[in-house]
Amino acid sequence: MIALHALRIATPLVRLVPQRVDHVLEVHAFGRVHSSPLGVAAGLDKDARVFEALGLLGFGHVEIGTVTLDPQPGNERPRIFRRRAERALVNRMGFPSEGAEAVATRLERRPKGLVIGANVSRRRDGSLAEAAAAARRLAPLVDYLVVNVSSPNTPGLRDLQSVERLREVVEAVRPAVGDTPLLVKIAPDLADDDVVAIAHLARELRLEGIVATNTTIVHDGPQGGLSGPPLRARSLEVLRLLRANVDDDVVLVSVGGVETADDVLERIDAGATLVQAYTAFVYGGPRWPSRVNRELAKRLRKRVAKSDNRAKGW
Repeated sequence: MIALHALRIATPLVRLVPQRVDHVLEVHAFGRVHSSPLGVAAGLDKDARVFEALGLLGFGHVEIGTVTLDPQPGNERPRIFRRRAERALVNRMGFPSEGAEAVATRLERRPKGLVIGANVSRRRDGSLAEAAAAARRLAPLVDYLVVNVSSPNTPGLRDLQSVERLREVVEAVRPAVGDTPLLVKIAPDLADDDVVAIAHLARELRLEGIVATNTTIVHDGPQGGLSGPPLRARSLEVLRLLRANVDDDVVLVSVGGVETADDVLERIDAGATLVQAYTAFVYGGPRWPSRVNRELAKRLRKRVAKSDNRAKGW
């Protein structure tokens, strides 16, 4: 992607721009302080090439990947399409990845302060053992690790979301990650009962979190996963279902259709600890995260002031 190449080249210049830290935005999760609840969803920085620049632009965390153990090219091009009228994207990337070893080499040079997550999965013809091996290589280098069982572009992957199959996934990967927080990423196209069943499984297996949701295959147009505003309503529904059925200490990372500060605040009110974006950043450009952070800080300060006034009887 040309924009990512430009961002990589511009990283030294971005470092020179003074960074404003607004403490009202700080969030604690995974034992780390996030400078903002707004982060980058997996799929943008697939091979850990621009995570530093993304953090400098204002994102509180960056989730790299999806990373596979060994390199694979992904699906044939074209494999990403804009639906401009909806400010949406359809992608059928198919996990193009330079492999866990290449990504690990870059993560070993990560800057201090930025919260990094790694999203891993198996290759098109791979196994759970591959996903576990990728997790083992990356877990010591990141703040949390996500197993992606919900991409619509890898045959058979979404079948792993059934409760018994997901149990196998978690039990295969858990020993590989050690003390690194482990999460799973689920699809928006699950039935409500299946979402609740996954929430109960997360409680049983003591998962540290769930990322909800991935792209949807329920759309017309080119084959692939749809992201952006058309996903907003269902992503919010899934978030509320999960929060009603998991323990309070489970971190819910909400993604899907987030475009504005009001969207971020709505997800937090619905039970999200962290919120991620991808498509809005593609359309909004490099200044988008800082704009959202400024507006979000204003809204949070108004809430604090209103709460203080009520406490004083005003």
